[in-house]
Amino acid sequence: MPIQIYNSLTRKKEEFDPPRKQVKMYVCGPTVYDEPHIGHARSAYIFDLIRRYLLCRGYRVKFVRNVTDVDDKIIERAKKEYQGEGLNISVDKVAAKYLAAYHQALDKLGITSSGPDILEPKASEYIGKMVEFIQELIGRGTAYPAGGDVYFDITKARNYGKLSNQSLDKMEVGARVTPEENKKNPLDFALWKAAKADEPCWDSPWGKGRPGWHIECSVMSSDLLGDEFDIHGGGIDLIFPHHENEIAQSEGAGKKFARAWLHHGLLTINGQKMAKSLGNFVTVDDFLVKYRNPDFLKLLFLSTHYSHPVDYTDEKMEEAKKAYERILILMDKIAKSIHGSQTIVHSKKSKEIEEIKNRFIRAMDDDFNTPQALAAIFDLVTAANKNIDDAGFLGESRKTLKDLLDIFGITLSAGAVSADDKIKDKEVDNLIKERIKARQDKNFVLADKIRKELEEKGIILEDTKKGKTTWRRKL
Repeated sequence: MPIQIYNSLTRKKEEFDPPRKQVKMYVCGPTVYDEPHIGHARSAYIFDLIRRYLLCRGYRVKFVRNVTDVDDKIIERAKKEYQGEGLNISVDKVAAKYLAAYHQALDKLGITSSGPDILEPKASEYIGKMVEFIQELIGRGTAYPAGGDVYFDITKARNYGKLSNQSLDKMEVGARVTPEENKKNPLDFALWKAAKADEPCWDSPWGKGRPGWHIECSVMSSDLLGDEFDIHGGGIDLIFPHHENEIAQSEGAGKKFARAWLHHGLLTINGQKMAKSLGNFVTVDDFLVKYRNPDFLKLLFLSTHYSHPVDYTDEKMEEAKKAYERILILMDKIAKSIHGSQTIVHSKKSKEIEEIKNRFIRAMDDDFNTPQALAAIFDLVTAANKNIDDAGFLGESRKTLKDLLDIFGITLSAGAVSADDKIKDKEVDNLIKERIKARQDKNFVLADKIRKELEEKGIILEDTKKGKTTWRRKL
């Protein structure tokens, strides 16, 4: 069965099966003016996950994520962080600093940020092509210069509002024109902005200036993926006006643009919008200092469908930790039970594992339904625990779990054991032997003392009904 994707443009699920198994995908990336936060992490993770799953299903994926390094917010940040320096230099410094921070955050989280078919164009690298694009729009009569600025004429857009499902008449109600603007219509948007004093600027037929925000995505996507491509992604907050304006200007230049639009829900903190003014701004580094393991955050994201909002709370992070721990405990039990990579299975039980794997695939094929796919993974965890004495079943379960978790980018290793853990595996095994002997000698005081000593060092013991003792590290 083909993959089904919910297309924000048509507002329905559609079969997704591009020709020649080649997927061209464009995603709106970061505006680099501040430390990356866990909302950025969700967006990056969702689209990396979709890319990984498409690769798993046999597609070739060309993935483009732009970087906005020319923007009002970057200029304002540069004025604050580098007072006394030339604004052109300080803007470049701010953009470079926070782009590096974004890349470091993705690396720490284990989110793919580079590869032969992963492109990351910067707005500043495309100024010339943006100027050419704007000239084409003016030539077609869909844009007009005005006092050094250039605006897109919204009355020339076909079906403007079709992505956000709004009528032009309703959008015009309440729209305003500020005194410095030379628009014909309040909804017209800037393609080119005349330069202000000391701000970064480039030459153009309309004088020195810089591009508007929306134009960069139309230019970059058409340059790197062609005039029509398969998937355009971003947050739901970008539907209007950013994505709506991308469609208008691309179609205004005679291009077809994106076939399917995917939008993810936003992240809140304890039910509130994340904002520094509210004191609930959680950077990626803040998260890693508190929880150490990026897989916990991924499990939180996976527990909610990408199109829905996700709420970050301490309670939900504890649930994610416990879910991770269930998988880790099983993998530890398997390692201790089969002592190798034995994968011989009985046909009946092999069929059970295959059915769970197929449920995972069906869930992901249904608009990347990660909550249902995650449920299939935990069904396999449950099945493996029920067959804990069957080495063949355990070996096959371990391989399948690793394969499915790899699609989710979950490694079961990053952050699980920190570098400063004092006690080593051999020491744990030796203390367990001492404790077993103490119990055999009915020296329960010593046995309890050893258990407590191990607990203080982050080691949890589990005594089985058959008299064996297993252990794991506390997360």
